[in-house]
Amino acid sequence: MLFFAVVYVVEGIGQTAGLIAQPLSYFLKQTYGWTPPQVTGYLTVLNLPWIIKPVYGIVSDFLPVFGYRRKSYLVLANLAAAGAYCWVTQLTAPSEIIFYLLLTAYGMAISSTICGAVLVENGQKFGTSDSFVNQQWLWFNIAAMASAFLGGQLVQHLTPTGALHSAAAIIAVSPFAVVCVGWFLIRESPSRINLPEMKKTFASLWAALTLRELWLIALFLFVYYLNPGLGTPLYYYMTDDLKFSQAYIGILGSISCAGWILGALLYRRYMQGITAKALLNFSIVLGVLSTAAFLLLWNEAWAAAINLFSGFASVIAFIATLSLAADYCPPRSEGFAFAALMSITNFTSA
Repeated sequence: MLFFAVVYVVEGIGQTAGLIAQPLSYFLKQTYGWTPPQVTGYLTVLNLPWIIKPVYGIVSDFLPVFGYRRKSYLVLANLAAAGAYCWVTQLTAPSEIIFYLLLTAYGMAISSTICGAVLVENGQKFGTSDSFVNQQWLWFNIAAMASAFLGGQLVQHLTPTGALHSAAAIIAVSPFAVVCVGWFLIRESPSRINLPEMKKTFASLWAALTLRELWLIALFLFVYYLNPGLGTPLYYYMTDDLKFSQAYIGILGSISCAGWILGALLYRRYMQGITAKALLNFSIVLGVLSTAAFLLLWNEAWAAAINLFSGFASVIAFIATLSLAADYCPPRSEGFAFAALMSITNFTSA
């Protein structure tokens, strides 16, 4: 559990949708006068590393590095992310910033893929997939809640450039925690490339591609998270039309994450005995209501309530579907199968 907690705390801080998200949008808006379509197009590039997560899963499943299929990739990815964030602290040109942020996105996406593979391997071994997924997203959203609040405070009290550079500097430190826990806490036997093992892995990969249950889960995730480009227009609407302060916009992000945390805690306490079908139906109802609620966004109080409910609805669907997916991932292709399902949510929300 400590491993999942550390990895997802770092991911909650270090994703480009984490601590740096609001400072970056504010920097582009205030310094360069960019419009919502320009910012959305700029940030969309950063979704590519998350959309192609199955590639990292295949590579990790097939090709060990320095004798390991998991921990070596985890260490290298986090070192790369830390170095790229350090470089961002020195930049002001959007074309240069996006290049290094893209490197951080690749590092974080690879790290997330490896963690997902470890989750599936151990979840199937001990029959605790739902508990692992629950813990995973509980800690992610604790970190995201703190990041949203801190990002709002940086923007409120510093210059646009200062807020951006400060966020990058804070994030640059966090991946070293994953380097430490990943190397010492992942229990992994040494591996090497050999033809018989690759044939077994390829057979498992093909089994994943032909598994009906995984395709149904993928379809559900695609439809449920189909929410293209809402984030940036919503940010501009709250800033320019509703006149919310930057600090309060950061607090709203924290409130949404608090909804996730509340949902994760309630799931662990009250919902683990509910059937998968009933839980999925419940999550659909919650998803429809939470999305429609944004039509009522008109003041600070409603914004807080809507964000709390939206976070709660999202985590119920997430835990239900990904726990089910983790149980159906074929052995030896865990990295690919789980990453493929995660990439669907990244693609539909891009």
